[in-house]
Amino acid sequence: MLEKNIEKGLRKAVIEKGGLCLKFVSPSMAGVPDRLVLMPYGKLGFVEVKQKGEVPRPLQLMRMKQLSKLGYPCFVLDDIGQIPEIIKKIGGDAT
Repeated sequence: MLEKNIEKGLRKAVIEKGGLCLKFVSPSMAGVPDRLVLMPYGKLGFVEVKQKGEVPRPLQLMRMKQLSKLGYPCFVLDDIGQIPEIIKKIGGDAT
């Protein structure tokens, strides 16, 4: 499955749970995750979307580690079947 289709599935699922799935771009910092997932009740997480079997580049892994150290959950999504569990871990089951 193409990355854009996985990303589309993530957006749809997050919206269905009452959240926002924002494209995350930081001009001053390369390697940030693709999506910022904002769920009700102040829950948030970062998601790096990849095509099936692809892995994040070293810089992307470093950025995810930085965000995780600050307490923000980070996920790599390469299969549409992972979406419900990622949303649950971010806090999407609180709605």
